Formats: sequence, structure tokens, C-alpha cells
Amino acid sequence: MNTDSGAFIFTAGESDAGQRLDSVVAGHLSQCSRTQVAGLIRDGFIRLGSQVVKPAHRVRSGEKIQGRVPPPESADIIPEPIELDTLYKDDHFIVLNKPAGRVVHPAPGHQTGTLVHGLLYHFPGLFSVGGRIRPGIVHRLDKDTSGCLVVALNDRAHQEISGLFKARAVYKEYLALVHGAVTGNTGMIDRPIGRHPVNRKKMTVNGRRARTAQTNWRVVRRFPSATLIRLYLKTGRTHQIRVHLNSLGHPVVGDSVYGPRRTAGTLEVSPGNRVRVPRQMLHARYLGFVHPASGKKVIFEAPIPMDMAEIIAALNRHFRPEASHSILHSK
Repeated sequence: MNTDSGAFIFTAGESDAGQRLDSVVAGHLSQCSRTQVAGLIRDGFIRLGSQVVKPAHRVRSGEKIQGRVPPPESADIIPEPIELDTLYKDDHFIVLNKPAGRVVHPAPGHQTGTLVHGLLYHFPGLFSVGGRIRPGIVHRLDKDTSGCLVVALNDRAHQEISGLFKARAVYKEYLALVHGAVTGNTGMIDRPIGRHPVNRKKMTVNGRRARTAQTNWRVVRRFPSATLIRLYLKTGRTHQIRVHLNSLGHPVVGDSVYGPRRTAGTLEVSPGNRVRVPRQMLHARYLGFVHPASGKKVIFEAPIPMDMAEIIAALNRHFRPEASHSILHSK
């Protein structure tokens, strides 16, 4: 194999035939794990000739594989002493209660202060796990969504937990407060989600290159101005819950992107009485999956954050005070 400043090119042999592309390349690049190689393939750094393919592409003998390994961008991420709210930790993964307002990983406009910056401070070994700017990250939550987030602490856990998410084998339950009175007690939203044709920062149902998306929901409590609901995700598309609920005509309270922008910062809890809504009222309350080491099912719960609990309590005080405890503490 010829390498020069991170660049390489080689021809697949008979022993490579039938294997996944990421496995073949990882076998030739001692400095990269299979997970890292898969990320480079998806990002277009590794190709078959000039063709971009998927990490799972089955290699054929004689195919030319070429690419380059860029300098690790994670080296540019300076760890920051950001406090982490830890729900669970072992040698394989950590489950965090992500606070609203915290971005998960670096992105344009968010080069400091992300969850990744804090994770690298507390877990320096994460620099070598997974992607270059998303070390240890196997899924994400929107900036203003709070709740359960799992982070892999080694390559094996990263691969296996990522696989569970891709196979839709992870239990994800959210709690949301939405505008208006939702009709019915349960239901499923089955509407594909894709990029908005005009606003590239937004998603929409039946948008460009729409992908299957399914969200189950159950009403917890109705108020005159809002409804508290539980949501169970079958898929994990970008902004899925927010887009699906908006498509029903019941956007998440406080969502200035998909909800009514003019009144996004407040909610009427009684006639003439409005309370401040600091962000979208969406919380990832439960997260469950099969433990990558023990093989046992595990489930984690993130307590309802104070800002959301206070708004629910305000609604209860005006309409049915005795219901407050059951809403906030029932599963």
C-alpha cells in the first residue's frame, strides 16, 4: 500500500473479496479503527476509485481503494471543564442528562461549549472513539431538548450501540407539551421527513429525499391551552418529534422554529395569565437498549427538568391541582 501524508491507494486482493469496505480498509490502516474508517467513507475521504460508496459495500478482488486520512480534527477541540449530569456510568458507556441549551457536538456557530468539549475533559480517551468531531457520540438531541443521551466510551460499545440505533432496537420515550387540545388518546404519526425545499435549516413532512418516520403518542393530560403527551420513537430523523407534531397542528410549546414564533416565548395558563417559556418543552425521559457487554436490557430515566415541571405545575394549579403529582411522577 502506498501512503503519503495520510494518502493511500491499494488494490483489493482475493482475501478481501466479499468483506465490508470499512473492514478491509481498517485492516490496512493500523492507525484507524473500523468505526473511524466508516466515518471517513461516509465523509467521502475513502473511495473505490473515484466512486463514493457505503461502508457496508462488499469489496471485490481487483477493486482499487484510495483515500486519505485527514489530521484528526478532534485535536483542535480543547477540552473544557463543563459539568456533566451523569445518570449512569460503567466501563462501556455513560448516560447523561443533557441540559437544554447545550449543543451536543461542534458545528458551525458552536465551536466551543459543547457537550463534546466537556466529555473530552472528563474522558480524554474519547479522542480515539468514533468520529473526529463526535467522539463517543452515537445519537444526539437538539440544542433545546433535554434528557437522556448515551455516549460510548470505547470502540466496541460505539459500534454495538450505534448498530442498535440503526436497527431501531432502542427504546426512546419523550415527554412534550404541545399547543392546543389533541384529539384522541393515542395514535401514530407515519409521515416521511425530508429537508425543507426553501429553508435548509428546517425539516418537513414529504420534503426532499423524505425518509420513513414513525412516532407513537399517548395523551397524559389535557389543558385548555395545551396537551401533555408521551411520545415513543420508531425512527430517529432530524427534528422528528417537532416536525411530526407540527404536521398535526400541535407544535411543541416554545418551539420558535416549527411553532408560532410570535408567542413562542410564553404560554397562556389561564385567561389573561401567561407564563414564560424559555425553550421548546421537549424532554427525552427514558432511554433503553441491550447492554453491549452483559447482553441485558437496561433502561434509564432523566427527571423532568425544572423549567418544564414549573410550567406543568402552573397549568395544573389553574385547572386541576390534584393531578400535578401523578403527571410529574408516573411512568
